[in-house]
Amino acid sequence: MSGDIIDDRMLGALHLRALDRGGFTRDPAVEHVAFQTGTLNALMDGHFDGDTAIGELLHHGDHGIGTIDGLNGEMVIVDGKAFVVHADGSVAPIPPDTRTPFAVVCTFSPYAATDIEEPQILADLLARAGTLTEQRSFTAIRVDGEFTDLRLRSVHAQTKPYPSLTEVTRHQTEWSIPSARGTIVGFRFPDRAAGVEVPGHHLHFLSEDRMCGGHVLGLSIEAGRLSVDGGDELHVELPAGVALGQPGRADRAAIRDAEGG
Repeated sequence: MSGDIIDDRMLGALHLRALDRGGFTRDPAVEHVAFQTGTLNALMDGHFDGDTAIGELLHHGDHGIGTIDGLNGEMVIVDGKAFVVHADGSVAPIPPDTRTPFAVVCTFSPYAATDIEEPQILADLLARAGTLTEQRSFTAIRVDGEFTDLRLRSVHAQTKPYPSLTEVTRHQTEWSIPSARGTIVGFRFPDRAAGVEVPGHHLHFLSEDRMCGGHVLGLSIEAGRLSVDGGDELHVELPAGVALGQPGRADRAAIRDAEGG
């Protein structure tokens, strides 16, 4: 891993500084900070080799999403525990020495929450989240409840030479689940983060019994609880050979294709 880190308050220019591996520190008194390893642009270009160990990642947050080495599935971090949903739909805990090429986490401490007491489609649920969101640059979202009509996806592990992410997702596996109780974990980042992160909402699901999950393509909620957190700082650690690029100038159409938006 290179020592580069980006401290992006998302309010203006990016600030770069050098950092030795293992030298990343975060003042525990500083709240509402997200930590990311890798960039979306690098993932789009086929940089699928894991760089940061999951055990290390979990030191920076207990709520998150991403993938694992070789793009071998969709990662969901709930309550400080990391799981991967493979392309066959199976769910497994992730060993702490497994590495990730791309993930974003935060310590989830919601500043607002509300009960969902009647059925809503995903678009309405996210609009509800928007009404709770304070004037912060990113939003972390968690929804616990009873869900129906879930449409989920994951991808197969890749081998070198790696294709682009867009090519991988052309062959993704998708499945439907009539109903499940569980948790949505995700983030919403602004358009100006495109390329560093996924602009808009990026959500993963994990069932309460840890038997199913995946990247969310669609769902409805019958009842549950919606909580939001967020902040203005995104710390991005760049693996060796990965550059920041130009945040906000990414190919949004390609991102929508890859992310199923």
